[in-house]
Amino acid sequence: MSLKEDETRMLHTQHWIGRLMVVVALVPALAMAQDARLDRIVALVEDDIILQSELDQALASIEAQARARGDRLPPRSAMEEQMLERLILTRLEVLRAQDTGIRVSDTDVDQALQQVARQNDLSLDQLRRAIEADGIDFREFRADVREELLTSRLRQRVAQSMSDITETEVDILIASDRFGGAEYLLSQILISVPETASAAEVQEGRERAQDVRRRIAEGLDFSTAALTFSQSPDALEGGDVGWRPLSSLPPNFAEAIEATELGGVTEPIRTGTGFLVLHVRDQREHAEIIVEEFRARHLMVEPGELMTADAAQERIFNLADRIDSGEDFAELARRYSNDETSANIGGLLNWFRAGEYGREIQSVLEGLEPGQVSAPFRTQMGWHLLKLEETRQADRTAETMREEARDLLFRQKAQDEVERFLRQLRNESFVEIRL
Repeated sequence: MSLKEDETRMLHTQHWIGRLMVVVALVPALAMAQDARLDRIVALVEDDIILQSELDQALASIEAQARARGDRLPPRSAMEEQMLERLILTRLEVLRAQDTGIRVSDTDVDQALQQVARQNDLSLDQLRRAIEADGIDFREFRADVREELLTSRLRQRVAQSMSDITETEVDILIASDRFGGAEYLLSQILISVPETASAAEVQEGRERAQDVRRRIAEGLDFSTAALTFSQSPDALEGGDVGWRPLSSLPPNFAEAIEATELGGVTEPIRTGTGFLVLHVRDQREHAEIIVEEFRARHLMVEPGELMTADAAQERIFNLADRIDSGEDFAELARRYSNDETSANIGGLLNWFRAGEYGREIQSVLEGLEPGQVSAPFRTQMGWHLLKLEETRQADRTAETMREEARDLLFRQKAQDEVERFLRQLRNESFVEIRL
């Protein structure tokens, strides 16, 4: 196994950890939603059901988030329909993931919970006690985490089915006028219109979007308007989109944003799914990218079938003593290191950015001076020695721009592909709403 492979595997869950962190923060709200009243079915989803208690619990979570942001809440009835639709879509995704062979093991769930616990400065046992202290069954919490992983992997599979991003596409985007320019902090309200809508239906959608914009201009808070009227998946988060480079947006979006003052709201924008109203919350410029880079050597001893954990520890400390006695680090790495990507080149990790090999490696490197060798240290992979060769400040603006361009193109395509998949999934599935 290589150091890079381990770090790549660790990154697979990071894109949904933020959502899971919100769940942890809102555990008290979830507990409040569990009352003793008689439950009832609010939706049939294929061969499954959604209960009133599930809807109440989800609404309590969203209401707590809105209060934390300082948003004014619309009437509860205005939020129920949107939340129920979200629960239905999540249930359909879970069912499709299971039907197509996607599996999440207990180990996967454990690793996800351990990462959440670390980011909250808790042990896994402390996380469990905190959740149970607020009246939540930890088994149910684990089930929620498992569903999050299932839906995430389903969407990842959909995105991976796309064609690869070509270098020509990257070159065209970089050459465009707007690439590398300003970034905007946005929120959105979507008024949906069917893809096969008639002219009358399109006009009705446009008028609804204009009416929402008028209400905002008259003083209605944008987040409240999103909670009340938007049909976008982020409606229940107040329509928050986050920071978006202008270059990542369609030309008509970019033109509308540039024509709107900070704090203002765009005119309704026609899209393939309806009409968007955007709130332009803030702006920042794309800065030059100067990064610290490291050149180091790495030696790893990995326990396995042929070497016990105790034997691995004994070997790494023996190698450290030999290096201290003057033997060459590179030669010892060639002979003894289990890092498949660097052993044959003397353990060399040639110029890499801070954090590229993970937090544990970076933490050790930052404690070294050029030419210094670390004490033996242990990670999940095994025992390690590091030698810091040198550091430098490097201008990586051009490389970073290409990475960002490729990432933007992938995210645009992936978002379109996932949205298309979810619309198709919803349309072809049996759903009966009993709200």
